[in-house]
Amino acid sequence: MDPKKRSSDKAAQEMIKQMAEAGIENAWDRLEQQEPQCGFGKLGICCRNCTMGPCRIDPFGDGPQAGVCGATADTIAARNLVRMVAGGAAAHSDHGRDIAHTFKMAVENESCDYTIKDELKLREVAARYGIKVEGRDTKEIASDLSDAVMAEFGKQEGTLVSAAAYPPPARQKVWKEFGITPRSIDREIVEIMHRTHIGVGSDYKNLVKQGLRACLSDGWGGSLIATELSDILFGSPWPIQFGANLGVLDAEQVNIIVHGHEPTLSDIVVAVSQEPELVKMAKDNGAKGINIAGMCCTAIEMLMRHGIPVAGNFLQQELAVMTGVVEVMLVDVQCIMPALGSLSGCFHTRLITTSPKCKIAGAEHIEFHEDKAVETAREIVKIAIENFANRKGKGNIPKVKERGIAGFTTENISYHLGGRFRASYRPLNDNIINGRVRGAAGVVGCNNPKQVHDYGHIAMIKELIKNDVLVVSTGCSAIAAAKAGLMRPEAAAKYCGKGLAEVCETVGIPPVLHVGSCVDNSRILTILANIVAEGGLGDDISDLPVAGAAPEWMSEKAVSIGMYFVASGVYTVIGEPLPVLGAPNLTRYLTDEIEKDIGGKWAFERDPIKAARMMIEHIEKKRDALGINVEKERKLYDMADRRTLTIE
Repeated sequence: MDPKKRSSDKAAQEMIKQMAEAGIENAWDRLEQQEPQCGFGKLGICCRNCTMGPCRIDPFGDGPQAGVCGATADTIAARNLVRMVAGGAAAHSDHGRDIAHTFKMAVENESCDYTIKDELKLREVAARYGIKVEGRDTKEIASDLSDAVMAEFGKQEGTLVSAAAYPPPARQKVWKEFGITPRSIDREIVEIMHRTHIGVGSDYKNLVKQGLRACLSDGWGGSLIATELSDILFGSPWPIQFGANLGVLDAEQVNIIVHGHEPTLSDIVVAVSQEPELVKMAKDNGAKGINIAGMCCTAIEMLMRHGIPVAGNFLQQELAVMTGVVEVMLVDVQCIMPALGSLSGCFHTRLITTSPKCKIAGAEHIEFHEDKAVETAREIVKIAIENFANRKGKGNIPKVKERGIAGFTTENISYHLGGRFRASYRPLNDNIINGRVRGAAGVVGCNNPKQVHDYGHIAMIKELIKNDVLVVSTGCSAIAAAKAGLMRPEAAAKYCGKGLAEVCETVGIPPVLHVGSCVDNSRILTILANIVAEGGLGDDISDLPVAGAAPEWMSEKAVSIGMYFVASGVYTVIGEPLPVLGAPNLTRYLTDEIEKDIGGKWAFERDPIKAARMMIEHIEKKRDALGINVEKERKLYDMADRRTLTIE
């Protein structure tokens, strides 16, 4: 197949061609081998939750309309959907739990390799949890916060503290009235599995209701905990330049790719790779130095805090190995293709798994424990250095790379808008009200080989910013935007409408703000909460002229993310439809009727341009409802006008 039909990324196209010439298969080849994929599975109307099945519903109405137990298409599809939510919420929230354990270790063990790097963020987060901070030292506050966040996972009474501390009061009222305020993180996931067991729940709306409660425990719970504690432990991000795409690999250096989602080991690897002894060891082995690059969200965790370059997103992990210059592919959890095990055997690359949750056939396993972080990191870097001499030839690195700026957060955005003494979201709200910025969109999510790699993200983002919609992005979507040059400040003049370009130039920001990894979608939630709190744009997130999208999604995590945005009141458009189209009542509920219950809803549209226009139409409707789509004359103030102004 023509590489251009598989990826819009020039570096990826080059490596796809090389793999074809070498007779090595990749994700696109394996997708072709799967065609035609199961139609029942795509429509969400097959059930294997017990051994009376598998059962499937005939979408044309001529065959079975119920499973052996009597479950209809709506019941089966709803069960399957909320089980996807459970899987996605479990993945992200378990990430949060691991960070919470590391945080607890840092608090309790003075000899720990981890320390608290952002005391201000610690105090801000602790205060949200109702912990006294005035007159207390850092260790006392951290100890109380550690206990509080650990309780969020398994408490048996009450509701999540974070779900009351961060969202607008109006949003909390919606959840309470609808009965979906999350209680504890683990409880909601377990309850999904119970409700979807054979012989329990069959009402599709009630099943979705539990899915909403579980996803809220992820977005405003587990994922938010991961984000907040990572900032405290590893330092809050600050805008920083970084390089992106396979061209960041260096033929003359030892290349280590960190891949996955958790920062605990990778952060230490970055630190020890700069130690003089290891740098000398690399030079003694014929290399000029040690180059750490990243893949997927582990990459983003490192670039947000250290400026470490990103070699690519999800569909580029095999292509990176294909360059022949990767000494070690170091993986932790999530979005890691099992195919890396056999592929790395074709090259000198050492694939190393580190989490007890993730072992891969064909990979070496060096188990990571936080109490031996530096020791483990040094061991892995030494393996990479010693492997440098085993390269077969010079390799083939595409000469394609881009630069961008990442590191925007809920907190530092207000600084960029107002400066040290007037840090505030007021300038953003004012520019949305006056129409220079029509609204904002979160474009997030994975890559999917069913679509041309990166095209969905880039086409959608360009259409949005052309129409003066500010974009915030995370995960693989953010990497795609960076590789396309959309995270350079100068991109505003080239791609944006006049209003957004003006604002970006004045503030000095790119039109696409990189706010982090996929757990950091929680930052987008708290940004929206801050916009509401600033005033002038309604009382709830559902009032805001905003929309969300995942144009190339593929994982269960994306379902949980999308669902918690919908549950938070955000119109959310995805490329591949949810596997529910075989259940007409459920589909109608998710894409229409659910908005009356919680203020947000789903939409499915594979064409990214059409999807962007749907988002823009929604944004304009919200502007109309707020009464801010009225043309206003620009007024020049004379001295009498100025005297009437008050200063708060």
